[in-house]
This record gives sequence, structure tokens and C-alpha cells, in this order.
Amino acid sequence: MSETSLPDELSEPLEKAIRLEYWNIFWTLTVIVVMGLVLGQSQTMKTAWVEDTLGLVPPVMFLIAAHLERSASRSHRFPFAFERVNGLGFFVAAVALTAVGALLLYNALVALASTEHATVGSIVISGQDIWLGWLMVAAQLYSLIPPFFIGRKELPLAEELNDKLLHTDALMNKANWLTGAAGLAGVIGLGLGWWWADALAAAIISVDVINDGFKALRSSTAELVDGFPRALSSAALSDDAEQVRQKLLAEFPGAAIRLRETGRLIRAEVHDTHAPQSCRHPRHYWPGRKERAWRLAQVSFIPPVKARDEGA
Repeated sequence: MSETSLPDELSEPLEKAIRLEYWNIFWTLTVIVVMGLVLGQSQTMKTAWVEDTLGLVPPVMFLIAAHLERSASRSHRFPFAFERVNGLGFFVAAVALTAVGALLLYNALVALASTEHATVGSIVISGQDIWLGWLMVAAQLYSLIPPFFIGRKELPLAEELNDKLLHTDALMNKANWLTGAAGLAGVIGLGLGWWWADALAAAIISVDVINDGFKALRSSTAELVDGFPRALSSAALSDDAEQVRQKLLAEFPGAAIRLRETGRLIRAEVHDTHAPQSCRHPRHYWPGRKERAWRLAQVSFIPPVKARDEGA
């Protein structure tokens, strides 16, 4: 492993992910501008616009984390460099998604409870009166295109890098059709005179935001409190980590195995047993594909207390 917190095998895929995230930010900004120009009084459009703006949080946090991972060397003050900075970015993004999603849902429910009647007016373009709702529909359709293609490109990179922040961003982008469908339904409902359709669509979008944020919050919190490594796409326990635990138990029966995750990496502690006579690299204990062995960064052995006392 290099002097930074990033395994050498990940340099190339991380470069690809960084370039993709810059494009992600660019296209997201175009969506934000287009949506912002046709907001009107629609609660749906405002909620969709806020969600699109929130879409900047994961790629920005990813770029900050990637910069620190690549440039920050190990030091006396930071002996593990910034292995966990990606997990911290994941936590920040999760908190932002959950909090703003809850606020948006509150606003939508208030609008429903107060029977607020939003209206969609007209604008004049080249001397012609055009219903603003058509422009809203066009903006919603455009907002679906960039995230769909970017999300499809992010997923394989997220899996290769074992990057939960990038993976969450990819799933949000791929599932953005729900936001677009709800937004289209809300605008069309207003055009048909269904006042409640706008606020209801906004509430559906808000619930989707909260769902994304809550799942990310569960997984990111588990890492920060040294929980057992979690899966890439959910708060379920990681299959890779469970296989590592089983292999260590098979080789050191009776030992207590403790695993935790520091960013992309897994660290293992084997308690109540002596280290093997021959020195082995941690990757020796990786049970899966060898190209993924970089994930197991450390295997430490803690002998039984009695044996330690006798040796002293």
C-alpha cells in the first residue's frame, strides 16, 4: 500500500470516477438552471428543484474525499491518513438528504392540510401566450436524462472502488425517474384543476428523498461507530466481511474475530490466539477474488490474557 490511504489498485478507477463526478456536477447544474427558470408557484416543481440541488451534495463530498485520500500522507497526527474521510462524506450527505427531505415533506403536508391552491400561469414567447405547465413538463423530462446515464456509469465504478458515497449517488441518479414521474403528474394535475395533485406529488418526492437519506444514514453511522462492515447498497452486513470472518475462524478456531470498516478497507482483530509462526500479509486471509484482496488492510492478533501475563 502507498503512503496515502488509497490502495495502489484503485488509482485508475478513482481517476475515472473523479472525471465522471465533474461531469455529474456540470449536468446537474444545467438541470438546476432549467428547473429554476420554470418553477412558478408549483410545490412539486419547487420540491423537485430542491432535490436536484441536493444532488450536488454526494458528488461534491466524493471529490473532497478523493482529494484527501490521494494527497494526504500518513503522519504522526494522522497515522491512518484519511481512510475514513469517504465515510465521513457519506455521513454528511446522508444527514443532508434526510433533514431536507423531512423539511420538504412537512411543507407538502402543510400545503395539503391548508388546501393551498397553486396556479400555473402563462408566459409570452414570440408574441404567443404559452401555458407555463408545458415548459415545466419539458424541464422535468430534461431533468431525467443526465442522471439516468450518469448513474449507469457510476454503478460499476462504485462497486470496483467499494465506495458507498458514489454508490448512493448512482442509485439516486438511476431512480430519478420517480421524481420526474411525480413531478409530471403534479403539473398535469394542476392543469386539470386538481389542486391536491401538486402537493401530493411533492410529498411523494420528499418520501423518496427521506428513504435515500435514511438508508445512507444507517450504513454510514455503523461505520463511524466501528460496527461490522456493511454492504455497499444497504445497511445489511457485508458478505465479503462475513467470508473473512469465517476464514479466520476456520484457521484460528476458538478465537474471537472482530471486524470493522475504515472507509473502503476492512480491519480484523483476532483475539485470544497467537499469531502464526510465519509472517503473512493480510491479503493472505482474503477469501474471495484476489483482485479484491486490497480491501483487507490489517489482521492483528491479540494473545490470551493469561499467556501474556506468563510471558511478562
